Amino acid sequence: MKILKYSLFLFVMIMFITSCMSEEETEVLPPIEDDPIEEDTIPDGGMDPEVITWKNWYLSVPVDRGNGSATSIFYEDIVNNRLSAEESKYFYENDDGSYTLWTKFTGFTTSGLSELGDKYCRTELREFWRGNQDGYDNWSMSSGVHILESTMRVDYVEGNGRTIVAQIHGKDSPGISGSPATVKIRWNSGMIQIDHYTKPSGGDPWTSKYDKKVDFARVDNEVFTIKVKIEDGKLFCALVCEEKDLDIPYTEFYDYAGNGYIHENYFKTGNYFAWNDDYEKAAQVILHKVVTEHR
Repeated sequence: MKILKYSLFLFVMIMFITSCMSEEETEVLPPIEDDPIEEDTIPDGGMDPEVITWKNWYLSVPVDRGNGSATSIFYEDIVNNRLSAEESKYFYENDDGSYTLWTKFTGFTTSGLSELGDKYCRTELREFWRGNQDGYDNWSMSSGVHILESTMRVDYVEGNGRTIVAQIHGKDSPGISGSPATVKIRWNSGMIQIDHYTKPSGGDPWTSKYDKKVDFARVDNEVFTIKVKIEDGKLFCALVCEEKDLDIPYTEFYDYAGNGYIHENYFKTGNYFAWNDDYEKAAQVILHKVVTEHR
């Protein structure tokens, strides 16, 4: 019986997320790694539950998990500081309780090994809004209110100066093909851009072919809070940055439900580095707090 329960547990955990595709992603949950962790690879300190409710998130880092794909880190390993020395280069706690998310192009994505110029890499959190820890734990735009508030600071972004710090990502499901990166909050050389898909034409799927990019406000390398909300099927964004005297209230950007969008969705936040021209340049984001609300 114990063996059966353990097998079922592993089966549930084997389904998740593709991490480093340029625009669209197909979600596959990788297996949990259960190799023993050496004591000297465990970072000091604990993971603060006031900063983020860890059971509602999953972390992907561009480290080879043994088969050429990115490593999946689930909340138990995060809260118990069971990251390896290599994983801890990409994600670690700072003395002030914030978290560093560092990344560069390594070629390791959850969909497999990528060559230069193909996919992008990330150190990024993916939401499980009910805490179910599987790729089916998603929400619909057609009902309820769904809010993400990420407080962060972008330390630096080498290369082209672009990294995505938050997303609403759609998911394919029975009868609904495609997994659109529906809303991307991009830090572009200090400017926060709202990059959102609009209604496709001619029966096309929701893709970046129909996206719209809007400059929202400049935050440079200061601490800011980006707020992303879906209410009545519509996208609203707000932004606060004290150092820049910014307090932009929720602004409507697009009516998704009214334009026939039917994908289920999840929030993402972190450091999705839009650079794949070499193995050297890097980007670093400091995450201070993440709050989500679903009602």
